Amino acid sequence: MTFRPLRLLPLALLAFAAAPARAVDDTKVIYPKSAASPATPAADPGAGLGATTVLGAIVLAGAGAWMLWRSRSVKISGRDVRSLAIDETRSLGNRQFLVVASYEGRKFLLGVCPGRIDLLSSLSENHPTEKS
Repeated sequence: MTFRPLRLLPLALLAFAAAPARAVDDTKVIYPKSAASPATPAADPGAGLGATTVLGAIVLAGAGAWMLWRSRSVKISGRDVRSLAIDETRSLGNRQFLVVASYEGRKFLLGVCPGRIDLLSSLSENHPTEKS
């Protein structure tokens, strides 16, 4: 199972977009409507929180778009078609291998050992090999 961070994006946006709960200020005096109001009203301590929320949502949306753009390289068709491929490998022991490699429709038998790769034979498509 692969981790999909885009599934968490709506929850993160909801957390930033939710209005913050403001604590009750015990020093604030509440005046009745008929009485005179104070000359200088107190500034709201959460006034700048709206800009922070919008900025946070923009940053999260940008990060989500970037992750979506980076993950679009996944091939929908399944297997990626390449011109060079290793078709089969057999170990001969002591870090030595026989390898059947194909390149643009042609097959080659290679001998691989530490520090060296040798072309042993060019294989033709007409003669199928027997499986043992």
